[in-house]
Amino acid sequence: MKRRFTLYAITDFYAFKSQLLNFGKRFSNFCFLDNHNYDFDKRFECIAGFGVVTSLVADKATGLEKLDEFKNENCDWIFGHLSYDLKNEIEDLTSENEDRIGFQDFYFFIPEFVFILSKDSVIIGADEAVNTKIVFDEIESIVPVEKSLPKAAVKSNFSKEEYLETVRKLQQHILRGDCYEICFCQEFFAEDVEIDPVTVFTKLSDISPNPFSAFYRSGEKYLMCASPERFLKKTNKTIISQPIKGTSKRSKMADEEEKYLLKSDEKERAENIMIVDLVRNDLSKICLEGSVTVKEFLQVYSFPQVHQMISTIGGTLAENVSFGEIIRATFPMGSMTGAPKKRVLELIDRYEKTKRGLFSGSVGYISPEGDFDFNVVIRSILYNEKNRYLSIPAGSAITWKSDPEKELEECENKIEGMKKALE
Repeated sequence: MKRRFTLYAITDFYAFKSQLLNFGKRFSNFCFLDNHNYDFDKRFECIAGFGVVTSLVADKATGLEKLDEFKNENCDWIFGHLSYDLKNEIEDLTSENEDRIGFQDFYFFIPEFVFILSKDSVIIGADEAVNTKIVFDEIESIVPVEKSLPKAAVKSNFSKEEYLETVRKLQQHILRGDCYEICFCQEFFAEDVEIDPVTVFTKLSDISPNPFSAFYRSGEKYLMCASPERFLKKTNKTIISQPIKGTSKRSKMADEEEKYLLKSDEKERAENIMIVDLVRNDLSKICLEGSVTVKEFLQVYSFPQVHQMISTIGGTLAENVSFGEIIRATFPMGSMTGAPKKRVLELIDRYEKTKRGLFSGSVGYISPEGDFDFNVVIRSILYNEKNRYLSIPAGSAITWKSDPEKELEECENKIEGMKKALE
C-alpha cells in the first residue's frame, strides 16, 4: 500500500482525542497509544493505528522468525502486542492455567489509518486513494456519548490467607536458592459484566494518566491500560529499557519526603538492583560488547496513585540483530518475572492460578524505518466482550525480606485506579 500522510490543524486537543477514540469503535482491531504529556524520551504525544490491511497472528506454527519476515516484507507502520505466554516459545515451557480473556501469543497488523496527534495538529496516514479530509471532518463531527452501565465489582482469585501462604511458600524457594526475586500476581476479576471500553478507558485516563497508556482491541478482546512502564525503545542503533521496581502509595505526606523514604528503603532498592542486573544481562546478548550501561539508577518518579523507582539501561545494538532476536533475548521483561528468569517463570506458572495473557506482556508500534517503542502491560483492565469476563491482574516483587501483608496491600493499591474507572 502506498501511504500518504496529511497534516490537519486542530483547535482542541482533548476534544479531538476523545472524538478519535470514538471513531475507533467501528474497527475490530486498533491500537491507541497515549503519552499523557510525560517527558519519557517520547517520540509522539499520541499515535494510533485503526483497521487492518494485513496481519500476522501467532499459532502453533508461527514463531518469532515469522514476525521478522512480516516486518521485513512490510515497510510500513506496524502495531501489535506480545503476550506474556510467548515465554513458552522463548524458554520452551508449557502452561496449564486457565485464560478467559484469550489474547493471542502475539498479533501484529498494518493499519488502514495511522494517526499521529500533537497539541495543535493531527497527521493522518492512509492509502493515497483515500480522501483523508473526509475522514478528518467525520472525526471532528463526532459527539462522544458516555455510556452509564452497572458497576463491575471485582474479587480476587486468592483468598487473603491463600495469598499470604503462597507468598511464604515463595520465600521458602528463595531461602533454598531457587531464585532471588519473583514477581507474583493475583487476578481480580468479574464475570458476566458489560462495560463500554471507550468510556472505561476515558475514565481510567482521567484517573491515572500515565506515560505508556494504551487502548487496544483485537476482535472481541480489549485492553484498557494505564501503564507507567516502558519495556523497550529502539532509536537507530540505540536501545533502552526502563524497568520499574519499588513502589509506595502517595498519601497526605509531602511528595519529596515519600520519594526519599522509597529511595532509601533497603528492600525496594534491592528489588530494583536485581532487575537492573537482569536487564543488563539481557541487553548484553544483543548489544555491542561494552556498550550496555545504566543511564539512570534508582530514580523515583511520581504518578497519580503511587511513587515508582525506575532505572534506565541502554546499549548499542550489534549489527544485523533482528526484532525477533531482540524479543527472544529480553522477553518477558525482568520487572514482571524476577531472577533467575527461567526458574521464576516455572514458579509463576506453578503458584499463580491463571495465565497472565496480555498482562505482563507488551503493546506498541514499529516504524517504517525499524524503530519501535513498547510498553509493559500493567495497571490494566482486560475484557472479553464475547464471554463478558473482566480481569484486573496485579502483582508485586517477592523477596526474602517481603512482608506478605504489605505485598497484598501493594497489589490492592495498584488496582485502585482501575476499580474507580469501573464505577
